[in-house]
Amino acid sequence: MARYEEINVSGFEAFNQAVKQHKDKAIFAYFTGSKDAAGRSWCPDCVLAEPVVREGLKHIKEEGCVFIYCQVGEKPYWKDPNNEFRKNLKITAVPTLLKYGTPHKLVESECLQANLVEMLFSDD
Repeated sequence: MARYEEINVSGFEAFNQAVKQHKDKAIFAYFTGSKDAAGRSWCPDCVLAEPVVREGLKHIKEEGCVFIYCQVGEKPYWKDPNNEFRKNLKITAVPTLLKYGTPHKLVESECLQANLVEMLFSDD
């Protein structure tokens, strides 16, 4: 049985809904540039980081936690310094991987380092 439930959302409101629905569980969130119809993100670092993050999911130790895969929107929205992710969640770059409600966070090139991703997922 999987140790975690994966939820795919797009946009700030959908992310907030997912957090509210699972507020009683540990939540890991991965923020990435949105994908086009062909499944390619506008963010080259996100494309490189995704397989590393996916591999890291195997190291989740906590039972019953949630992994939220969140597409932040198109590049012009993301680049706006007043977008809701920047203002409300203090997400300053994509990709960003974090354990929600804790200071544990990996940003940009840190998400490409398998050892850091594994530590974030396996940290108690």
